[in-house]
Amino acid sequence: MSWEKTVFVAEIAGVPVEIRARFTVNKAFFSDWFSKKEPELVIEPEWEDLDRIRVSFEKYAAEEGRKPTEYRHWFLENNAIHDLLAESLISKNVLLMHGSALSFGGKGCLFTAPSGTGKSTHTRLWREAFGSRVTMINDDKPMLRVEENEVICFGTPWNGKHHLGGNISAPLCAIASIERSEENRIEPIDRSRAFPILLRQIYSPRSAELMRRTIELEQEIMKLVRFYRIGCNMAKEAAIVACRGIFGEASETVQY
Repeated sequence: MSWEKTVFVAEIAGVPVEIRARFTVNKAFFSDWFSKKEPELVIEPEWEDLDRIRVSFEKYAAEEGRKPTEYRHWFLENNAIHDLLAESLISKNVLLMHGSALSFGGKGCLFTAPSGTGKSTHTRLWREAFGSRVTMINDDKPMLRVEENEVICFGTPWNGKHHLGGNISAPLCAIASIERSEENRIEPIDRSRAFPILLRQIYSPRSAELMRRTIELEQEIMKLVRFYRIGCNMAKEAAIVACRGIFGEASETVQY
């Protein structure tokens, strides 16, 4: 099975990438990231990549006791592009993360936790508490580019079921692990406790060489970004407590 591919360039995490897709819906998916720059990488999913994605989805369904779903080819290709991009961008010092990222006054914060814990709810509380001072970067799969003196958090087209975020970025100042709690609280955590939390939420490449580089980049992130553990409920106060813990006096300029 083969047909002519659509070819376009998208700038992802500051890196122009040529993407060769079979399905035009996947070109439209990247429309806000189109670029005229000379590409530095090429992504071209093949049928075996789509089959690999389908098998992994079927495995997850079986583990959860669900019947397998009949996935459309364009959807499998979209996920294959996701994985190939995540692996290729490691060479450009970029890591894909699972989390919800926002910008507060131009500084990025990334909230991470197992699925269903309440990352998106927590960032919604920030938007309700702080209004226009908060801009969503990405609500599901932001990317982190490690530079010499800072980490930049970028939005990606994979922005969650509510499609929050866009082709924007901000210097990342904090990563916070969220857990549910009746009492709202925040505490800094050291690198030894932060490392496994971060590693669980970063995309894991298939090759050992790329995994080694991923760990090296994670270690660089830990030198440049502050880490916190947040206990929160579903009240707006949760965002206020978290913001005060991360930004201190800067958060007090906001009218709650």
